[in-house]
Amino acid sequence: QVQLVESGGGLVQAGGSLRLSCVVSGSIVSRNTMAWFRQAPGKQREFVAHINSGGYTSHADSVKGRFTISRDNAKNTVYLQMNSLKPEDTAVYYCKVFNTNYWGQGTQVTVSS
Repeated sequence: QVQLVESGGGLVQAGGSLRLSCVVSGSIVSRNTMAWFRQAPGKQREFVAHINSGGYTSHADSVKGRFTISRDNAKNTVYLQMNSLKPEDTAVYYCKVFNTNYWGQGTQVTVSS
């Protein structure tokens, strides 16, 4: 069964940075499109970014220029580098094997104003 293990969330002041990691079982990261989503309190889950097996990336308009998705195939890991964090980025962040129902457990990111 596909396993996704996330880490890197925490509390940070506005303007700070965090890097989220998601380690995925097998060769999923190298062979599939991986994605990050987030869900803020009282809001629906929304798309943040994805990266496909060829390295093509896409980022939501709300995070373009601040967040960067990447992967390390040798480590079976997908990353989300988050810079210039804003209070509105506060949410639970989830990694996902795109176009599947395989999700990580979620990691809390809290940005103080």
